[in-house]
Amino acid sequence: MDLRFTFNEDVVNYDKMRPTYAKELYEAILNFSGLDSTKNALEIGIGTGQATLPFLHTGCKLTAVELGEDMARFSKEKFASFPNFHIINSSFEKVHLENDYYDLIYSATAFHWIPQEAGYPKVFNLLKSGGVVALFWNHAARVNDELDCAIQQVYRKYRPTHHSTVHRFSEEKCLEIAKTIQEYGFVDVDYHLYQQTRVFDAPQYMSLLNTYSDHRARQDEIRLGLESELTQVINDFGGKIDINDTMDLYLARKP
Repeated sequence: MDLRFTFNEDVVNYDKMRPTYAKELYEAILNFSGLDSTKNALEIGIGTGQATLPFLHTGCKLTAVELGEDMARFSKEKFASFPNFHIINSSFEKVHLENDYYDLIYSATAFHWIPQEAGYPKVFNLLKSGGVVALFWNHAARVNDELDCAIQQVYRKYRPTHHSTVHRFSEEKCLEIAKTIQEYGFVDVDYHLYQQTRVFDAPQYMSLLNTYSDHRARQDEIRLGLESELTQVINDFGGKIDINDTMDLYLARKP
């Protein structure tokens, strides 16, 4: 089963529950790229458009590529009022685009689905000389260690060899990704980290979990049992769960 297609199963919930990104992250991209109404941008894996509006508001000509048919349709309708927006329903690997055309190519919590030996060279070829690539992700971690331990016990019951989706992010990964970007010929490689906290009640947290591919891929009996016990655990700890988001942003240029 291609887990990428699980995101297409509940588009409205995905749009509601998935986080947007820090204002400072967008500012860093726009300052680095100088994106404006004279330039062309490409978004890889738009999903339901959590990361799209700040770029559309520059007036740039924005093309988005989205694998999921329902997600592509949702985003097309969501941004229908922007004449500078166009979406293509395709995988990034298979879509045909003009080389040396884009001033900015960016991807929000999606580029890891593309094999790097296919993704990075294609991005490099599509960018103009001096064009910018911006890759960023959101990593969610639970804040309350006691609650986290109780949640992990539930996960071990249902999937003894599997850990929960929400985990802590290590900065060592930043260095690894930055090095990879440089190895594919990009220059001026840099990364930035941003933090934010979200608070969920138990039903909201279950809705959030259902936006993750590995959770949705579980058998219904296992998934529903897991959600029932996780709900009980969260309610036992006061009915709220804090999620700390770490957003990592990578910026680089094509020479």
